[in-house]
Amino acid sequence: MNNTLALIGSGNAFFKDEGLGLYAVKYIKENYLFTPEISIVDGGTLGFKLMPLLQEYEQVIIVNTASDDTKAFGEITVKSCDEFLEGDLIKKTANEVEIAEMLQICSLSERMAETTVVSMVPEDIVAVEVSLSPSMVVQWDSYISTVLTLITEAGIKVEAKKEGMSLDEILYNFANPSIEHERGF
Repeated sequence: MNNTLALIGSGNAFFKDEGLGLYAVKYIKENYLFTPEISIVDGGTLGFKLMPLLQEYEQVIIVNTASDDTKAFGEITVKSCDEFLEGDLIKKTANEVEIAEMLQICSLSERMAETTVVSMVPEDIVAVEVSLSPSMVVQWDSYISTVLTLITEAGIKVEAKKEGMSLDEILYNFANPSIEHERGF
């Protein structure tokens, strides 16, 4: 494995809370610097197409939503790949199904990155809008802090940029992408 760490945001920005992973990696990309550099990937709904990353990197952190009827909306979980796969996986979206299946397949290969999944329980994955539910916004700072802690624990130095981008700006950019105005991932 050649590369150290990939941070992958997974989800669908068109279905409200399901876009959490995408918003989180964009927020981290716009607000922090890393030494050594890490790869920040908008994994969207690529599912199985993310498999090569799990073999190319030493460590992978996947950020997403994970439905769980036993937990409160906005509750954050951090699980190793094995813990994620051993748990009771409630899959309410195609993306949740594909991520779980991709991890199951990759876990059988000879080479797989040490993978951690950082999830938040979504409140609304049905509404067609680019936004987050109040329960998700309340936990936003904790969620970002959890991801940054894992990056630091991987031996990567994290430094806040002098000027960054707010969550509201991130959501606006996802809702209004533009090449001309450089709004996109």
